[in-house]
Amino acid sequence: MSNIKYILYLSFSILFAQDYILPQGFSIEEHNKMSDYLSNISVNGDVITTPPDFSVRTMAEWEEIQALTIAWEGFEPILTEIVRNAVSECTVLIACDNPNSVNNYLQNNGVETANVEYLNINTNSIWLRDYGQNTIYQDDVDSLYLVDWIYNRPRPDDDIYPEALAEYLNLNLYQTSVSPNNLVTTGGNFMSDGFGTAFSSNLILNENDGNGPYNSLNYPNHSEQEIDNIMSQFMGVNTYVKMETLPFDGINHIDMHMKLLDEETLLVSEYPEGVSDGPQIEENLQYILDNFTTKWGTPFKVIRIPAPPSTSGAYPGVQSFNPTDGYYRTYTNSVFVNKTVILPFYREEYDTVAQRIYEEALPGYNIVGIDCDNNDNNIISLSGAIHCITHSVGVNDPLLISYKKIEDVCSSSIPSPYVGLQAFVKHRSGINQVFFNYRYSGDTAFNSVSMQDSGDNIWTVTMTFDELTEIEYYVHAIANNGKQQYRPMTALEGGVNSFVYDYVECDDNTSLLNHLHTPERELIKIIDITGREIPYSTNNKVFFLIFNDGTVEKRFIN
Repeated sequence: MSNIKYILYLSFSILFAQDYILPQGFSIEEHNKMSDYLSNISVNGDVITTPPDFSVRTMAEWEEIQALTIAWEGFEPILTEIVRNAVSECTVLIACDNPNSVNNYLQNNGVETANVEYLNINTNSIWLRDYGQNTIYQDDVDSLYLVDWIYNRPRPDDDIYPEALAEYLNLNLYQTSVSPNNLVTTGGNFMSDGFGTAFSSNLILNENDGNGPYNSLNYPNHSEQEIDNIMSQFMGVNTYVKMETLPFDGINHIDMHMKLLDEETLLVSEYPEGVSDGPQIEENLQYILDNFTTKWGTPFKVIRIPAPPSTSGAYPGVQSFNPTDGYYRTYTNSVFVNKTVILPFYREEYDTVAQRIYEEALPGYNIVGIDCDNNDNNIISLSGAIHCITHSVGVNDPLLISYKKIEDVCSSSIPSPYVGLQAFVKHRSGINQVFFNYRYSGDTAFNSVSMQDSGDNIWTVTMTFDELTEIEYYVHAIANNGKQQYRPMTALEGGVNSFVYDYVECDDNTSLLNHLHTPERELIKIIDITGREIPYSTNNKVFFLIFNDGTVEKRFIN
């Protein structure tokens, strides 16, 4: 066990005996314990309860991480598969009270544990996303810090977990545990674009209104503006989007139906029209699209992913005689682990569609599904899945790259239209070089063009191209200290962005399809990324043409 690193951290005595796996929501005994719990929040002398006195930025989930963190509190086969698929990407740090036993369990199940470390502490539950740490950076990319909120469950061992982690990693921890900055919230109800925009459900308002959803006068008492100020000071959140809670989501966490895949793309659960939480999800999504934009000032792109029903066809809120009906099965409850994305699986007929959507949206990533709905590991019955039981710690030396993806260039103008890319690139040592790498569809090798430093961490390039075709590209940056980073992170594994460079008129969808048609092949049908047939006059951004010779071609449209 010489490869096992751990510390012993004394926990507070727990308020109840845990003889079963706690759900993500409240257990039967916990409602009446919230007042005592909230009135007895203690502060470790090592944590910082005043806001940072410098500019901070919350890390987005798709950024580079040094560690994935989990708590060994039941559902061991699911946790084992998470570890198996994460250890090649980063350190996996496991909170547990018996490191030797956990290490033996992993090794006996064929998991390589050289990149596993153990935090020898007690926790109350497996739901580490909700009570765990949040990564922030000073001045975008400088010193790394952790932020901890008050957990919204009376589980004191869980609530102090971030203190043990910060001590183990030798990081400073900021904590929203003392008035006037006391704040109750959870990681499952928080989503950040990495540039000052964050999303939550209105649960954040309900649990900080002085009374809370369970009539405890010990909840923090804040106005919405005060909540926004706390999030701004501790997390660097300048635009805080809050949405109506869903009728049938018992925990009101947005990670059960929505996920940011990058700065401009929302992955959203889709239900049959008028069913379950579908109508409220659509209202919330429309509220976002009507009132908020990406960091580049453009509308968010939306990818829908079907939420699977029970085997009998029931969705949350749709009652039947089957006790397994209505579980909140969701594919948005996934986690980025550098170049791997781990998501929950339920049944093959839906899982294959979900995997295809993820692979299409995140090219080059290793997309891994773990069954969360089988008889022995039905974690979804407790209102959570993969995202809910994992968290991450960002790297100490991030090289940040962000850009708005190039839109399709569809113009009848001659000469060839110009295409421009503007990228935000930043590292604490400064940036040495930035390259725009591109290739034409069907080519193997990339062409590399130096981008120009335009000041204020903005690098630009303007191009024309010799071929009218789909063009694939990525950005490569080198810092002054030699660190390198790619965007997409998976560029060297084939994960590239792409756009269509052509002369057809984008406003006429039919003419675009006619332009793509060839006399040698008959066009049979058009399908979207979920495999559903769509009409010729489509406004889908991405679709596939199926020809009578069996070939399938991916196309784009504005």
